This record gives sequence, structure tokens and C-alpha cells, in this order.
Amino acid sequence: MFDLTQLAQSVAQHGPTARVVIAAHQGSSPREVGAAMLVWATGQSGTIGGGALEHQATEHARALLLTHGKSLTHTALGPKLNQCCGGAVTLFTEVFTAETLPDPTLLIARPTTNALMPLAVKRLLASARNQGALPSPHLLQGWMIEPLAKPQRQLWIWGAGHVGRALVHTITPLPDLHITWIDTAPSRFPTAIPENTTALPVADPSNAVHLAPKNAEHLILTYSHALDLDLCHRLLLHGFRSLGLIGSQTKWARFQSRLRALGHPPQTIAKITCPIGDPSLGKHPQAIAIGVAAHLLRPATQATRSLTA
Repeated sequence: MFDLTQLAQSVAQHGPTARVVIAAHQGSSPREVGAAMLVWATGQSGTIGGGALEHQATEHARALLLTHGKSLTHTALGPKLNQCCGGAVTLFTEVFTAETLPDPTLLIARPTTNALMPLAVKRLLASARNQGALPSPHLLQGWMIEPLAKPQRQLWIWGAGHVGRALVHTITPLPDLHITWIDTAPSRFPTAIPENTTALPVADPSNAVHLAPKNAEHLILTYSHALDLDLCHRLLLHGFRSLGLIGSQTKWARFQSRLRALGHPPQTIAKITCPIGDPSLGKHPQAIAIGVAAHLLRPATQATRSLTA
């Protein structure tokens, strides 16, 4: 996916920025097609897999910064770089400035040379516009095709304490995700908020439940058991894709009893998962965050409650 927001921010902060993307590969590759990194004069972000390939690609990208050029390179990882992957990788590197940032359309298509747009690319773009059919990143007759990156999942984190901060720090680098982070006051949040996270201070967080999309995923970990219970109650009425609650087995037993008293049937209460993460990893905030992140990465076909287990 082409992250235009991240690219534009890099250009605004650092000036001309080279974007290096894996355009194709044969055999084993450190990353998948579409994996990209940004390189500017004094730094870089993202990764195409690290190692010798990334080191060489970074040096090549910095050389292109001087000419504002672009290039398509094909590298056999074993013979040329002495890497054990054994495959071959094609990289497309191009330099962007504020004047050359692509338009924010569904598909971002760019020529790897100065060739005119072929009919196959025109048809692909038309299909994306008319039918919303977005292909995976790939090379097509000398043109690099990439869908524009947009969040596909909405995660609402209720609570900005130690566990909430560990979760946001751990999860924000994951792709296709936007986080809404709720707590009772601006002072509850850290000074720096990640780019894909919206801080939402609300004096009574329960009043923000109606703002959540019906397909949002929720993690409840506030400082108050009473607030946790109220959020569970309101979210059961509101609807959600998944709902995880931090706590012990004792807390969960009491919550089940109180939710039944509020009128929720057992089969509805069972949609909540408590505790969150992987209890075998321990109770350290980072350990909880790692367990939650692992479940988030599991395909939806493996578990409907993908953030918790």
C-alpha cells in the first residue's frame, strides 16, 4: 500500500525523499511486494527487509536524491549480496518533492521509465474508479501499481494508563490500522501522539461510545472498574467487532454477574474477552501489548475476535 500521508510528512519535514518499494521478486525475499521505505539526506524510515539489500538500496536512494531521478533495479540476493535468501528482488526507487507528490486517488500508478501509459494500466485504473476493484501492488508493463493506504480497521483503546500507552506504542506501527484513544482529560495522554492515533479526551468516556463505528474493535483498560463496567454495558448495547477487557478471572466473574443484572443474556456477555492478550506472557504492560498485537495480526478467518483471546 502506498502511504501518501507518511510520504508527504517526510517531504515536509526533511525535503526531497526517496521511496524504495519492492516491485517484484522471484523466490525467497526479505519482504513482500509493496513493502517500502523512505530515505532522505539525513535519515530513513520503514524497511524493505534490512541486511545488505536495504543497505545497498539506501545508498542508491541517497545518490538519486542529488538528481531527483528514479530507477528500477534487479538484484540476485545470493550471487550479488551473499545473502542466504536465494531469491531475486526488483526495487523501484523514486524521489518525491512537494511539487511531485502523487494525487490521492484509489490507485497510484507511476511509470518506471518515461513510457506512456499502456492500455492495461488504463483499464486497471478505470476498474478501480468504477468498481472499487483494488489489486495488490505489482509491476504492470513497466508501471508500478499500488493502492493508496487507508486504515481498514478501527481500534478504540479506552484508557491511557501504563497498559494503554504500551498498547499504542506497540500497535501503531502495524499497517491498515487507525486508533482512537479515549481518556478523561488531555493531561492523561503523553505529549507525543502517533500519527495514526486520535486522542479523544472526554470527561465521561462512556458518552463517547455512540461515536464508535459498529465494526470497531475495542480494548477497555481504564483506571476505574466502575467505568470499565459501564463501557462494557454500553458497548454491548451499541455493537462492535470485538471487545476485550483487562482484568483477572475474579474481576471477570464479577463483571459477568453485574452484566447479567443489567439485562444482558449470557450469550451476549460471552462476546467480551477477559483477560486480553496472552496471560502466559505475564502482566507487564509490554507483555500484555505484545500478546494483543499477536492476536491482531492473525487473519480474521482464524478468529473473529482478532485482538483478544
